[in-house]
Amino acid sequence: MRFHTSHCRESFIGLQEVLHGQLADILKGLNREREGEWDYIGVGRDDGLKGGEYSPILYRPSVWTLQSWNTTWLSETPTKPSRGWDAACIRILTSGIFQHNHSKKKLVAMSTHLDHQGPKSRLEAAKIILGQVEEKTQQGHLPAFLAGDFNSQQDDDAYRMLTDGASPMQDLHTMVSPEKRYGHYYTFTGFGHDKPTKIDFLFVNGKTYPWLPNGYAVLENRFDDAVYSSDHRAVVADVAIP
Repeated sequence: MRFHTSHCRESFIGLQEVLHGQLADILKGLNREREGEWDYIGVGRDDGLKGGEYSPILYRPSVWTLQSWNTTWLSETPTKPSRGWDAACIRILTSGIFQHNHSKKKLVAMSTHLDHQGPKSRLEAAKIILGQVEEKTQQGHLPAFLAGDFNSQQDDDAYRMLTDGASPMQDLHTMVSPEKRYGHYYTFTGFGHDKPTKIDFLFVNGKTYPWLPNGYAVLENRFDDAVYSSDHRAVVADVAIP
């Protein structure tokens, strides 16, 4: 993460399935050379504090000023820790509104992790997320990006809800020309025993805001030491907001 963000000070990092101790380790590593360079927003999904998995967003306070943030539980009771519909686990959306310290431009950053078992919960979660996008972008006046593990392929109802019809969101992979894409196609590999699939995405509200996509990549998650850094591959994009 430090390497891939070292040449772009404006970088955001959206993570999923992060326990509190892991988050502390990640921040320690990112801040090793400069204390306080990186900070985060997010809570544990189980109790709204430190319990359970986070879907945090990491950013540099020297570049972005955090204006507001919140956690939305993807359930029938989105303001408190809860599991929704047919989901196997509690699921959350982390959202923040940031202002760029130099240009004063604002954007909405979001990170989420949809359920791996419940198709109804994924669909209903997508509806909640779109509601949050509309609210936080002031009906499309602010740019917004959404990063996450959606446990949904492109023919899944949740993916279609997020990208079809009246949705303002677009899959960045489809917005970037093939010659500007890098790396793999599939984003989930398991630990060597699963069939690779594409279930991790970066979305932007490209139908209502003129994002300028410059590149898209799916990175490697296993190198010569044969150790997997994750059962998912990192999805990275280079974009600009005019």
